[in-house]
Amino acid sequence: MAALAPRKIEIVRTLVETAPDKIVGGLQVALADTPLDSALGQVRRLVDNEVRDRRLRNVVLQPVAPMFVGDGKDSRSLTFPARALPLIWRGLKAHAAREVAEAEEAYVEFNPEDTSGEVFDHLARIAAHGLRSRDYEEFRQAAELCDSARPNGAAQLADCLDVGSVVRRAATRLPDWLASIGDETTASARLAYKDAVAIAEDAGPRFFEMLAAQMGQPWMVLRVISEVMDKPTERYLADSEMACFGERVMEEIDEALKAIAGLPLDGGPPAGRAAGKLAELITLQTAELETCVELNREHGWGHRIAKQKKTLASVVEGRLRDAEKYAIAALPTHQAKINRVRRTIPRMTLPPDPVQVARATTLLTFVQEIRASANYGGFAAARAKVLEKLTDYFDHYVEEAVDLLKAGEAEALIAQAFLEVAADFARLVQGDQAADLVRRRAASAIHATPAALVAEG
Repeated sequence: MAALAPRKIEIVRTLVETAPDKIVGGLQVALADTPLDSALGQVRRLVDNEVRDRRLRNVVLQPVAPMFVGDGKDSRSLTFPARALPLIWRGLKAHAAREVAEAEEAYVEFNPEDTSGEVFDHLARIAAHGLRSRDYEEFRQAAELCDSARPNGAAQLADCLDVGSVVRRAATRLPDWLASIGDETTASARLAYKDAVAIAEDAGPRFFEMLAAQMGQPWMVLRVISEVMDKPTERYLADSEMACFGERVMEEIDEALKAIAGLPLDGGPPAGRAAGKLAELITLQTAELETCVELNREHGWGHRIAKQKKTLASVVEGRLRDAEKYAIAALPTHQAKINRVRRTIPRMTLPPDPVQVARATTLLTFVQEIRASANYGGFAAARAKVLEKLTDYFDHYVEEAVDLLKAGEAEALIAQAFLEVAADFARLVQGDQAADLVRRRAASAIHATPAALVAEG
């Protein structure tokens, strides 16, 4: 197969160089089995080289690399434009080629736990100087991007690079700092903080911003702040330059509460799961605040957090009531007199309403998803009550529907559709075994239905 034209290869190169790491990694996986002597083999080599280059880049600039997110205009946390990162790296490769080659050689045997990162830290300092001086085109472009994202953005990024060596060492200790609080972890966290502010007196907030960027859950940086500040009172923390970290978490909780209250009922299981995960996140964040800061429930942060917990319980209980209402509406019943006895039996004159079923499924998925957070969130009793009521309702519904099927008093296809809905609901409320039992009973009832009636249905 003919090789790609140089112009096309250059287009592909530009696309690959500007794509996010996740996309480039996906391309590498997709092209893994592509023969190197094919036309696409050229693309594979290009992608493989880009992946290797980015691995080195992300190690060299590891203290700040996670901070390059989107357009860099996040108003809450310190971020920089994603486009600036490859420009800085390109500037280092062009104007500090010898140092980059040394870093590449050191990277082969680099181990964060045992190996010095000085060769990488040296490059980070060169990058900081380049952003400040703007002597070279690549650094100038990166600096302008940062400045356009936030006031003095380039200067802030250069300041972050100045304390990069401290953050690089601290990042290796983060798992210990987050896993447990003790004399040893507290001492090492305080020492790292002291090293950062020794470089610049105002480096404290930057140090914690950079640590937060290294975490899967950035709000957990509160744990490190608490260790360094010896579990501060809310008044002390709120009056300090670290106040933004606590306020940020409380703002995130407020937004999550609004999202749960505004759960789109037509969003299906993904929407229900997302809202349930938000409820769990709120319980984790409030617990973190209560653990890391001495709060007063009567005023300030403590009062706000107590109110947020109360709001969470109220919002979730409202969704629980909605789940009960929509699930019952999706499996409608009516009163009928059978053998002179009034009974509540399934109404199966029409097929299941897809809108009602979809909304009930969304809400029941939410109910299932909040099982882990119910106790701490204060809505365990309300959830248990709804589950008990729905379980009884589903059991009765299935019992009556099966009897109607066996007696030939329900159209088989419609009854089967309702029983399938009941099985799906039972899985969300009672588990897989309950759903399997409903399906087995439905199949048994269908086979027991007079053949003529089945054919007519």
